Amino acid sequence: MPTPAPDSTGPRRRTVLAAGAAAVAASPVMSGTARGVTRDDAFEALLTRAAEQLTGGSFDAADPDFAAALKTLDTQASEWWRQLDRGAGRTALWADLSPATDPGNFGQSYTRLRTLATAWATPGTSLSDGAEIADALLGALRFLHSAAYHPGRPESGNWWFWEIGAPRALMDTCVLLRARLAADDLAAYTATVAKFCPDPDRRTNSPTLAETGANRADKAVIVALRGLLARDPATVALARDGLSDVRDGGRNSLFQYVTSGDGFYEDGSFVQHGSVAYTGTYGSVLLGGAGQLIALLADSDWAVTDPKTSVLYEAVERTFAPVIFDGLMMDTVRGRAISRERARDHDDGAVTLSHILRLASGAPAPYAARWRALAKGCIQRNRTTPYYGLVGIPAIARAKAVLDGPGVPTAARRTGHHAFADMDRVVHRRPGWALALSLSSRRIAAYEAGNGENLHGWYTGDGMTYLYDGDGLGQFGDAFWATVDPYRLPGTTVDTRARADIGTGGGTGTYRPKNAVAGGAVLAGRYGAAAMELLADGSSLRARKAWFCLDNVVVALGTGITASEGRTVETVVENRNLHLGGPTRRLTVDGRGQPGRDGWSARFERAGWAHLDGTGGYVFPDFPGRSDRRGLRALREERTGAWRDINTGADTGGSATPVTRRYLTLWFDHGVSPADASYAYVLLPGASAVATAVWAGARPVRIIANDVVQAVEARRDGVLAAHFWGAGRAGGLTASGPGTVLLRRGHRGMSLAVADPGRTESTLTIELPYPVREVVRADDTVAVRPGRRGVVTVRVGGSRGRTHVAELT
Repeated sequence: MPTPAPDSTGPRRRTVLAAGAAAVAASPVMSGTARGVTRDDAFEALLTRAAEQLTGGSFDAADPDFAAALKTLDTQASEWWRQLDRGAGRTALWADLSPATDPGNFGQSYTRLRTLATAWATPGTSLSDGAEIADALLGALRFLHSAAYHPGRPESGNWWFWEIGAPRALMDTCVLLRARLAADDLAAYTATVAKFCPDPDRRTNSPTLAETGANRADKAVIVALRGLLARDPATVALARDGLSDVRDGGRNSLFQYVTSGDGFYEDGSFVQHGSVAYTGTYGSVLLGGAGQLIALLADSDWAVTDPKTSVLYEAVERTFAPVIFDGLMMDTVRGRAISRERARDHDDGAVTLSHILRLASGAPAPYAARWRALAKGCIQRNRTTPYYGLVGIPAIARAKAVLDGPGVPTAARRTGHHAFADMDRVVHRRPGWALALSLSSRRIAAYEAGNGENLHGWYTGDGMTYLYDGDGLGQFGDAFWATVDPYRLPGTTVDTRARADIGTGGGTGTYRPKNAVAGGAVLAGRYGAAAMELLADGSSLRARKAWFCLDNVVVALGTGITASEGRTVETVVENRNLHLGGPTRRLTVDGRGQPGRDGWSARFERAGWAHLDGTGGYVFPDFPGRSDRRGLRALREERTGAWRDINTGADTGGSATPVTRRYLTLWFDHGVSPADASYAYVLLPGASAVATAVWAGARPVRIIANDVVQAVEARRDGVLAAHFWGAGRAGGLTASGPGTVLLRRGHRGMSLAVADPGRTESTLTIELPYPVREVVRADDTVAVRPGRRGVVTVRVGGSRGRTHVAELT
């Protein structure tokens, strides 16, 4: 089905369950038993606020930005209105959602009815306040209740439609139509929702399973709306208390840092489904749902007063901001949602910014000021997929107050290095670009697939690198996932065996490899090193991979690449989406321009460097133990695919219409059944061809080891970085066992960062290549023995892969 825009034609499944804003004008709701204010008045005031969260309340329809969003809503609603079967003998409301008894079909039917009800309740649409529309909606609700969704039916198929999708859309629709709903009908609908979503705390079809994360937030909103519609104060309180998990003493509270399972982690990670890095979808849904309920119940008897809501406030900058690049939500934290045609990186990014701005309306002033500046910068810089074209009226109202209002500065792009140890993700941000790494381990899944989604996600967690360029924001949002070669994702080392579709059945599942090492260390919030042991799924392929993130370059090393099945193994340096149309982007290799025609391919026996216009440079350096650069391959091709190839979901399935994009791919061919093969390459994002050639000649970053130790040295910056796969020595650094070490030496002393991304050690001892006189500052897990070669012992046990730091002279 066509995907509605957020806050306009109705929420998208999972990604926009919390629609609308609380920042729109709404009358304050008096709490307690103030004279002249009845309990019923309080319920109606909150219901009015809930309706405004869906429609946007008052706005200037003549404003071009609002007018465009209004047209989008009207166009979608009018289409569904024309297609709605209003006949007496109907068996479904829409022909493409038949039979109505199927959970996916009645779930989507309620979503469409919500869109129609939103258009009916929004002034300025062709359906506004029409009696015929209202009567048809009332009849459609009765039909779905009698034929499909009622307390007499047991759950079947996907539980989500029964317990979240359908009840949320139904309650939203009832909020909008409440003045016209017969009391008996409303009672029947709230009773149905009470059957399938009685509280936010438990999975109804599995009562021993406690709800966590985004699902708990979704259910809390549903229960709150049901309580308001039924005028039941205890149910509204139940919803509020569900956010904090009062029932189970806070065990599954949304306002806490977790150390395992679902939720927010102190290092900025967010996990859902036990082992999936899901900041960009489930995390965003949690932010939206909790934020909406906080706004909805503000200044009422049921206001959210949990002091630990500060965890949610901290998450904006700790969890979400690092993975939003100019309004795009990085695909590395979107899980199986990367396969959704109607929910791409710019869509989920816009939704999250909208949630942040809503939360800002009631947050403490210092938080709110920073968040508004953050959102303003992201919105203004994204001219590829403008924000106002992605969101609806309520979100536009929030954004215009920031963009047009006085006194809100524009935040620059964030810079820094982030190692999210608890979700195996790394993000390196520079002023003009950002790079994200998707790693995996026995703790964090390599991929999630299911319910027909993410059918080709095989290698997305095997070290895939996402390079974001501030001058080209369409890299992953422009049909990348529908057209890219899924066997050649940037950064991955793969066995070229044929793979079958995954996730074709009901329910969702994950694949967690058996490796322990995935993650790394951060130095001064600026430099980083990361590593991952690759134990390939369904193959004997093994490899040791490392990345070193410096000021303007990223060095990627691989070693121990071994397989035995008689198939070719490849490491993919780049697979760049060149889009369709426009000028040919020139590829230069060692100063020579290469053909620009599709279908061109070449093998470069000893390539030293390459440059792709509009992206940057690539350098292929020698390193100790290897001087052979043979095997670099290049290919230009047009690729055609369809979103349906990777997503056949009931309500997220893509179009079968063919889509074509052009690609430039660079990769190393390690040959058939390689034994201890290796590679090295350097990414220079944004560099010109001349700068790339100069860098390749000067080699300001030197590879000093690529074996049991993988290490680089940037002498100009005074940085030495290494990952030790066991006890070893490189560049004067000695380690007693596996771990990641970064050392920077300057005029005023040394900065040291150490981590154990494999989480296998209790202590790690590092001997430094320089004298140490004294300790300026050190974590309490770090002990230092000064001397001509300082010795540092770090208690890494139990630290879950986090970085330990020390400042020395």
